[in-house]
Amino acid sequence: MGRPSTKPKDLRDGYYIEVKNKNQKSGIKIRRDTKSQLLMAIDEYKENKEVVVLGKQENGKMKDIPGL
Repeated sequence: MGRPSTKPKDLRDGYYIEVKNKNQKSGIKIRRDTKSQLLMAIDEYKENKEVVVLGKQENGKMKDIPGL
């Protein structure tokens, strides 16, 4: 069987937000391919959940999204 991996998973390229219930410490990361899809997801979740924009994952590095 062996031991499970301790290395964190690499994130795919795309735009990321974190969605969590109000007054919670951690949430789930949601990835979208385009900025317009990201904006639609933010509008969908912001009514009931707390939304944190993480940024754009590109070549293994997280970058800020200008204009958000």
